[in-house]
Amino acid sequence: MNTFDSPVVLEGRLDSGISRALWLVKWLLLIPHYVILLFLWIAFAVLTVIAWFAILFTGRYPRAIFDFNLGVMRWTWRVNYYGYAALGTDTYPPFTLEDVPDYPARLHIAYPEQLSRGLVLVKSWLLAIPHLMILAFFLGSGLYATQGTDAIAWSWGSGIVGLLVLFAGVVMLFGRRYPQGIFDLVLGIDRWAVRVAAYVCLMTDTYPPFRLDQGGSDPAGLVPPEPSMPSGEAVAPEPEPEPAPSPVGTGQQ
Repeated sequence: MNTFDSPVVLEGRLDSGISRALWLVKWLLLIPHYVILLFLWIAFAVLTVIAWFAILFTGRYPRAIFDFNLGVMRWTWRVNYYGYAALGTDTYPPFTLEDVPDYPARLHIAYPEQLSRGLVLVKSWLLAIPHLMILAFFLGSGLYATQGTDAIAWSWGSGIVGLLVLFAGVVMLFGRRYPQGIFDLVLGIDRWAVRVAAYVCLMTDTYPPFRLDQGGSDPAGLVPPEPSMPSGEAVAPEPEPEPAPSPVGTGQQ
């Protein structure tokens, strides 16, 4: 039973038999994806600005832009799941914006028929601040500069997810299985981050909950089998077979 109704559904299936050492070079294998995603996210940002104005004046998110932006997020989630946001699979992510039903990582965001014209002014920054502060602790990583007595000292900091995934990788390197508890926690943080991203990027008015829904299966439900179908579009029913003609009676003359 679903614990709540969420327009964002993120799934991740932990593969069995993950390579012990492949994770050490996945950054290299993913370079083609990173290059393409760089340009896709630039387009994502530009289209989100266009969507902002469309929502402000019409209360609707243009469907074509929504589908493209969702595709970028799906592609990114598959790359992150293969890479260092989860290390959940060794199946190389496909180069596509479409949903891939047989890939271990899937994402769906329900298309909103109507969005608040006033909420669009504040939800991307003001209302999202509490979530962004928490996620900065979970996900934040980078190169930091601190002022010392004589010079500036540089240090590298990693978020909780980075440390958990690194620990899981070291465990697998020494021939052990991916710790299930770590996987469940990592997926919970990733799921929280994607819900907030969908809200910040104007793709839903549903405020993300402050909760870690751990595990590969999203409590909001399974990814729909046809997630790209526009809301309200119906599948044409198969024609019913015509009834067989009744046999003609053969009474005696």
